[in-house]
Amino acid sequence: MFDFRLKVFYTVANKLSFTKAAQELFITQPAVTKHIHELESQLGQTLIERNGKVIELTAAGKILADSCKRIFSIYGELEFELAQLKGKAAGSLRIGASTTISQYILPAILAEFSQKHNTVRISVIDGNSEYIEQQLQDDKIDIAIVEGSSKKSFLHYAPFAEDELVLVTNTSKKQKQKEEITLQQLVKLPLVVREFGSGTLEILQQALQQQRIKPDDLNIILRLGTTEGIKQYLLHSNAYAFISIYAVLNEIKAGTLQVIEIKDLRINRMLQFVHTQGQPSALSSLFMRFCKRQHRSA
Repeated sequence: MFDFRLKVFYTVANKLSFTKAAQELFITQPAVTKHIHELESQLGQTLIERNGKVIELTAAGKILADSCKRIFSIYGELEFELAQLKGKAAGSLRIGASTTISQYILPAILAEFSQKHNTVRISVIDGNSEYIEQQLQDDKIDIAIVEGSSKKSFLHYAPFAEDELVLVTNTSKKQKQKEEITLQQLVKLPLVVREFGSGTLEILQQALQQQRIKPDDLNIILRLGTTEGIKQYLLHSNAYAFISIYAVLNEIKAGTLQVIEIKDLRINRMLQFVHTQGQPSALSSLFMRFCKRQHRSA
């Protein structure tokens, strides 16, 4: 629908790389260069400057990149509204999700959404909450679902679903585990935690601080970047970890991991939709409503 040269330029402007733009657009790097040169010739302005391997936008390039953002947003809304006249949803939706959500909650929802709205093109990236929120700020994604409680002024947060962090360990230890421990016993346990920037780690630290337990009070033996990595470590060690209940349902049912209750401590959190300030796109709003319906019926 739109001039492909604008799409090429906007991709280069976002990635600051001709090679990465070519890979994303499935064209050759010389083709990227050709489209940029043709656009510069048409506009009579230099848009991109190269200083060795470093690529920078000129003043004209920055103005065009900002305009492209608005143009593509309008085209996306137009595509969605025209499809609605046929009783369908259409367009491109770029979703970001923090690691726990992307692995244990989102796949089932996406499968149902894609089946119902098969003309919507979906891409998903994952990472810890801090990374995903940065992707929103950089306009790399349209909508996100994250854990954590930090609030950034340039983002809007809306509730999605409740979650609980539970203390788990493996069930193969020689001595039977207690079903409940105290906070005093907790600080002595060997703990595996998520990396800095993780929403799970942030919520855990805040809950423990309310009990006057500082991070340095804990016996942290390892930090890992994924929940899957932590679960696999637990299965081969005597360690413990706080993990989303959604992430350990299968292991609890299979009897390979068990939940250890902690007296006077319950860690609940709200999983949240996040988008940039202002009204989200019609397609993003449709996706959020669908997520809530699917999660309630699950």
